Amino acid sequence: MTLDLSRIRALCFDVDGTIADTDDHVVAQIAAVLDKIPLVSGRRAERLARQAVMGAETPVHAAYELLDRFGLDAPLSRLRSRVREVRRRGADPANTRNIEAADQVPHEMVAGVREMLLKLAELYPMSVISTGMAPRVERFLEQYGLRPHFTAVVGAQTTVRMKPSAEPLIYAAKAMGVEPEACLMIGDTTTDIRCGVAAGAQTVGVLCGFGTEAELLRTGADLILRTTSDLLAVLRPEKDELGKTASPEPKA
Repeated sequence: MTLDLSRIRALCFDVDGTIADTDDHVVAQIAAVLDKIPLVSGRRAERLARQAVMGAETPVHAAYELLDRFGLDAPLSRLRSRVREVRRRGADPANTRNIEAADQVPHEMVAGVREMLLKLAELYPMSVISTGMAPRVERFLEQYGLRPHFTAVVGAQTTVRMKPSAEPLIYAAKAMGVEPEACLMIGDTTTDIRCGVAAGAQTVGVLCGFGTEAELLRTGADLILRTTSDLLAVLRPEKDELGKTASPEPKA
């Protein structure tokens, strides 16, 4: 598995599970609930929670693909936003749990990704493509001081169709001033890879999120990385970790 580095002119990143450590966040929430069940606590609760999250990835993204195929992803997104707005207006702050609580809790960034993004921003225009709401993604990037380094934030309502359609990547490519084929799509799920493949872009699957190596490869990923931060060594192979030109090996 290799990439044609000469083709790459811009980078498109998924968010949840790729630059945001969302899977661990969700696992922790589920494990906290399971931990209260007798005989299911501690490491067993965490193990069961992770199995549940990983097991849900395939059917959830299969559902996204079906919605996209029948053109229902955008109407569903709009309906979801309306329902949230109605709930927000009707909620009693004193007695009602925050409807958006799961979305508002700040996620951690995947280890090493912030540093990687700052270095790659010196070389490439970058965008993020998410099936979540753009304002949430904006807040996440601003939290880590990264928003200025991204040309476009493509969310669920930015384009008519969401991932796995090619439309979000085509939108991001236009915003960055490049052809879709010159983009590199980086993500942790089959939905991300399908989006990139549909747009004619090269794709990288990362294993720090919700997807497995087998399904990412089966979907057409050009390269699989253990974690997103490993991308820096792929795109800047001549640089060491400090960003300096690597010294030649001493001769015998």
